[in-house]
Amino acid sequence: MEDEIQKMEDRQVPKGRIDLIGCGRLGLRIGINLIQVHRGGPKVIGAFDGQKIDGGDVIFTLLGAETGTNKPDFLKELCTHNESFRKVESHPEYINDDNLDLITGDVVIIVIAGGNTIPTAAKIIKHAHKRGAVTIGTAGIFGFGNENIEIKDISEYDDNNPAVEELRAQGITENHLILTTNKLIRDNEPVTPYTLDEVANIITMTALKKLRDKND
Repeated sequence: MEDEIQKMEDRQVPKGRIDLIGCGRLGLRIGINLIQVHRGGPKVIGAFDGQKIDGGDVIFTLLGAETGTNKPDFLKELCTHNESFRKVESHPEYINDDNLDLITGDVVIIVIAGGNTIPTAAKIIKHAHKRGAVTIGTAGIFGFGNENIEIKDISEYDDNNPAVEELRAQGITENHLILTTNKLIRDNEPVTPYTLDEVANIITMTALKKLRDKND
């Protein structure tokens, strides 16, 4: 019996890679979740973001970050595991046509914000799909709290979400998971920490299941 338990424990070790594109308020939450996973989870977390921490990034400063620090570097600091167990690879840069090849994850989470990020997200998704990776993104996570959060394939959504429609116009019509509260910037509602926590948890759970499926 002891040998069987040991065999099961030996199987439940970190495997594979999850790339996190965007390490802002939502990305940091997801990254922390992934770092803390026990009995499985990713061996490598690739963290991508060209932004530096400023005074408005309260969740970062609450956790001890200094302003001016690169956001992926701070996530790497928080990962205190021995690197032979799990490590964060920090890439303090924005993704563009010249560095798409840095994205090598089995699962790619896209949580970039600010301006029109759809064209960049579409390029990332297409690149990831060529490699056989699973992709997860968002299409509106506004709301006061207690929103009805959905996560499903882009092919399952109707035509009422303009962010989904923009992705479709960029050629992303299937095999891409999208999470949304069905509230967008047009709805004049905030993005609360409560909603971010719940969204981060759902994305983390989904990513971990997909990573396990890829590495079983």
